[in-house]
Amino acid sequence: MIKAKAIAAQCVTSGLAPYSFDRRDPKEHDVVIDIKYCGICHSDIHQVKNEWGHSMYPMVPGHEIAGVVRSVGAKVTKYKVGDHVGVGCFVDSCRTCSSCQATMDNYCLEGMTQTYNGMERDGKTMTQGGYSDVIVVDENYVLRIPNSIPLDKAAPLLCAGVTLYSPLTHWKAGPNKKVGIIGMGGLGHMGVKIAAALGAEVTVLSHSDKKREDALQMGAHNFVVAKDPKNLQKYASYFDLIINTVSSAEIDMHQFFGLLKLDATLVAIGAPDKPYAINPFPLIMMRRNYAGSVIGSIKETQEMLDFCAKHNITPEIEVIAPDYVNQAYERVLKSDVRYRFVIDMAKI
Repeated sequence: MIKAKAIAAQCVTSGLAPYSFDRRDPKEHDVVIDIKYCGICHSDIHQVKNEWGHSMYPMVPGHEIAGVVRSVGAKVTKYKVGDHVGVGCFVDSCRTCSSCQATMDNYCLEGMTQTYNGMERDGKTMTQGGYSDVIVVDENYVLRIPNSIPLDKAAPLLCAGVTLYSPLTHWKAGPNKKVGIIGMGGLGHMGVKIAAALGAEVTVLSHSDKKREDALQMGAHNFVVAKDPKNLQKYASYFDLIINTVSSAEIDMHQFFGLLKLDATLVAIGAPDKPYAINPFPLIMMRRNYAGSVIGSIKETQEMLDFCAKHNITPEIEVIAPDYVNQAYERVLKSDVRYRFVIDMAKI
């Protein structure tokens, strides 16, 4: 077994504190990774607080993992000691269903194996995430981080980056396409950068004006304070694609459906802890689509990393020590971060 140092939640009310546990012995196709950085995703907070249900404890969160290969199994062919690598939101899948065979393993019909708060394929071993100093992962679920991307900035790409890249490319954002991004947080700011690099016209739809300058500097062409319905009137039937990055159930989806063109799509990627109230009439009257998207496949995630390296795209981050995580969670809930916290796991 491999000894791991981590920070974990022992129960729903405990907060995060130092924790030690054993990682599995590496198998012949496994890669042992020294974790250097791990991003904080809002979904970490949801799961630590059991806001989605089914949380298991003790829980070591973290699925935005960037590190360096420590060792490899005897049959590993993709990586070698010293390589810069990443691990995203899942670490295995059934590999045989139609989704996995179509390289859409994030939609595995048997369920992907979450990087944490999940069970290994043996059905007995809990997975533990990246708020730790080491992880063991099958080489087929490890990503290669291009040398031009610093490891601290690479970490949020493994979730926030691919969570935007996947729907933007699936719904063909690009030249002559008008894309709206609801929310300008850890996810939203990556959507602005990636959509702009794809060549789309990008509009941020935000609840306040305070991030206007940031959005425009990151590549947005327009910035709209959506809190005032009058500001949205000029954008009626305007967008080819809107992506909702917001996790709040308080958002009025009706007003955003009305901004879609005929046959256009609004994609949900933010996951609130309560259901939305949906009025279907704006969808019905213009044959608009309401869709969802979850992270991205291993193939898409590697494509995203290479795309970001090519276009010099990295997230805006604040690096913190492990003992600051509880305070960081509170700041995330107050939208007090520009724009993603990243934990320096070398300080664990």
